[in-house]
Amino acid sequence: QLQLVESGGGLVQPGGSLRLSCAASGFTYYTIGWFRQAPGKGREGISCVSSSGLKTKYADSVKGRFTISRDSAKNTVSLQMNNLKPEDTGVYYCVADSLDLATLSIVDYNYWGQGTQVTVSS
Repeated sequence: QLQLVESGGGLVQPGGSLRLSCAASGFTYYTIGWFRQAPGKGREGISCVSSSGLKTKYADSVKGRFTISRDSAKNTVSLQMNNLKPEDTGVYYCVADSLDLATLSIVDYNYWGQGTQVTVSS
């Protein structure tokens, strides 16, 4: 059974940091990453890492602030988010699919976690 379980969301002040984690089960060869959905907006691809771990991709809005990392032995992926801004607020979803490319296109991902809330506010 293919499953993605996120953890690590919460409330943080602007300029603060959070680390999201996602545990994947049932996958063997997959690209994994993160999407987010801000209130009243569609889902946006944030970052991903290919199955080989050699390819990563970031949305322009988070480049230089967010870092994705993958532990293939533990089947986990983390998203370190620094210098958070109010516009980073939203529900963050872990996504995965059987790929070996770094893509932030929503149509490429068939497997989604349940989401975790991130709120950046003073």
